[in-house]
Amino acid sequence: MPHVPISGLLSLGGKVAIVTGGAMGIGQGIATRLAEAGASILLADVDGDAAARTAEELKERGFPADSIAADVSDEKAVAAVCEYAKDHLGGIDILVNNAGIFPNTPIASMTIEEFNAVIGVNLRGTFLCTKFAAAVMVEQGRGGRIINITSIDALHPSMVGLAHYDASKHGMWGFTKTTALELAPHRIWVNAIAPGGVATPGVAAMQATSPPAGDPDPSAQIEQFLAGIPMGRMGEPDEIARVALFLASDLASYMTGSQVVVDGGALLT
Repeated sequence: MPHVPISGLLSLGGKVAIVTGGAMGIGQGIATRLAEAGASILLADVDGDAAARTAEELKERGFPADSIAADVSDEKAVAAVCEYAKDHLGGIDILVNNAGIFPNTPIASMTIEEFNAVIGVNLRGTFLCTKFAAAVMVEQGRGGRIINITSIDALHPSMVGLAHYDASKHGMWGFTKTTALELAPHRIWVNAIAPGGVATPGVAAMQATSPPAGDPDPSAQIEQFLAGIPMGRMGEPDEIARVALFLASDLASYMTGSQVVVDGGALLT
């Protein structure tokens, strides 16, 4: 293999990246880093207004960015996202399956609707986005990168009340490995990032939730989780984004079917 300078290894110039759940938090951080590396960004988020604002912020910094409102659990919506990228942005080279929800509900209180909603967004959404984006990548014939944002909960539970979330994240990790096998002949590498606790608007909203009588207090649970992190703090969205940039770039040219844990050492305890 010829020697490639660092600047070349990190360059995403000419690439098109879809980031689901890209309006804020980890998704916004990932979109920003991929844009800085030269990729054109399409933010797909159920909150279309927030996604449009984030895209506008990227454009104000000189980065090519667009947005589209989409519920990743809906097949027609996902097909429309990938069709939009193909028709208006020139294709799809990178897909980041980041969209996810994590309502804190013990099994005794959990309804079938709540369970299905979490599986729908986190797991079915990853399947649908991968299915339609991979089809475009295969048709293009230039390979691609798919990055699934799982969680350390794909490896070990973090707190009571996340059984549906943990089921979805274990599913995403299994889906990552098998999809990596299936897509490798097309030079499409599929990897995952397993974040630990990250300071995002979603986590802040969870901390502010008042649980029903008798249910665990999410704020107290998060404080207890934080106390067990060897680094002594929550992560920042950009710390996940840097790993996403690594996996999207040629720095990770010989990686597929892997999961990178980014948790401040939380799984050590």
